[in-house]
Amino acid sequence: MSFEYPWLLLLFVPYIGVLVWGWYMKSPSILVPWLRPFRMASGNGGGRNWRKAIPFFCFAAAGCAIITALARPREGLEEIHAKAEGIDIMIAVDLSGSMNAIDAPENATNSQIAALLRKNQLANRLETSKAEIARFIEERPNDRIGLVAFAELPYVVCPPTLDHGFLLSNLARLEPGMIGDGTGIASPIASAVQRLKDSDAKSRIVVLFTDGANTVNGQITPRDAGKLADTFDITLYTVGIGSQYSRYPQEDFFGGITFVSYPGQFDEPLLRDLASMTGGRYYKAADAAGMAAAMDEINQLEKTSMEQPIVINWRELYPYLCRAAIWLILAGVICKQTVCLRLP
Repeated sequence: MSFEYPWLLLLFVPYIGVLVWGWYMKSPSILVPWLRPFRMASGNGGGRNWRKAIPFFCFAAAGCAIITALARPREGLEEIHAKAEGIDIMIAVDLSGSMNAIDAPENATNSQIAALLRKNQLANRLETSKAEIARFIEERPNDRIGLVAFAELPYVVCPPTLDHGFLLSNLARLEPGMIGDGTGIASPIASAVQRLKDSDAKSRIVVLFTDGANTVNGQITPRDAGKLADTFDITLYTVGIGSQYSRYPQEDFFGGITFVSYPGQFDEPLLRDLASMTGGRYYKAADAAGMAAAMDEINQLEKTSMEQPIVINWRELYPYLCRAAIWLILAGVICKQTVCLRLP
């Protein structure tokens, strides 16, 4: 147990003085010429001390509880090094508007696509990616996994962590187009490398999901970013999303939703080069089954050992002391007005 404000325990010093003064302070009295009848009636004063002592000690104990509560005692925070067998992974997910496209079955009509969407048997590219990424995360409980979302620029959603619940909650809130509509391939790779380059894990990988070609001319090119990953021995796996049968939902003239042809537009040669220059692999995910197959293969990566501290939150003890102080004060008041009541 420890105290958040231990200096408040110094209040016990003046409090002891107050208690001494309160104990020896004379109760209100009247002057009489002769004390013998009173002494005889009170049994030589034997009952006087306990009548005063019981409520006094109730109030004194309540004061001690209040001072201790002000110092905020607490327990339970400790650092535990959880040993795990895993690797460090950064997942980079494309959030451009094109990730709202749907990789529909060949020759599917608009009404069939709408029906499949209503039955949750079909989803857009981002939702399909999120489902497979979530499954991948759940199957690797011993890996530190982080998440980067990108469009024109990258956004680090979550650094590498073993807190997969926090990671999954942040993954779930991603939406197409929420941070822009372009596609910059270099910056998310560089951002992921920045998060992994100082890691002590023996295996470090970046998994990049995109459905578009690079449309952002930044300070470094995607291949420069790939060379940066290779410099730090970080393996890059790339997943190109989309097929020639993809459809994109659009609002028609009457306010309804129609689906227009939107073939996959990712740069396959670039994704192949990025993976090969770091010793990784390129995967083509034309639909949900292709995405699942790609993630299953990546899931076979070699594991290494690592440790990460886990912090347990404080358990506050002051509420118990406050309740005890209230009950002691009530007990003191009741005793003073009943069994310890003094009558002239």
